[in-house]
Amino acid sequence: MIAAVADTHTALWHLFGDARLSAAAGTFISEAATARRKIAISTISLAEVVYLIEKNRLPSAAYDELTQALADPEHVFTEAVFTVAIVQAMRQVSRAEVPDMPDRVVAATAVYFDVPVISRDRRIRAAHLKTVW
Repeated sequence: MIAAVADTHTALWHLFGDARLSAAAGTFISEAATARRKIAISTISLAEVVYLIEKNRLPSAAYDELTQALADPEHVFTEAVFTVAIVQAMRQVSRAEVPDMPDRVVAATAVYFDVPVISRDRRIRAAHLKTVW
């Protein structure tokens, strides 16, 4: 069962133990893991990681760590494939509120699963969406 959808930075900050992950977000992810619930990571986040590595904004290990977590059936993270149904859900996420396309896909994934988005992004948090931060 999907408990939430994490954006790219949330997923990476959790994996690398980064202090930028809020206490509330960290607790939410830990409690989901304990309850054997999953935090979905959109495939758009994998594409974003590749892009950020190519721009030298992330270490190359970021992609490997994230894909290894997604491949592990025991890990709290699970892949949420970007589907036509999620594209349909994008229509419920205002482009004016969430203008960045990858962020909008992440938000739409949460809308599709009817769960909160775990994100520090101020636009996502200000949008009419369930969020955790």
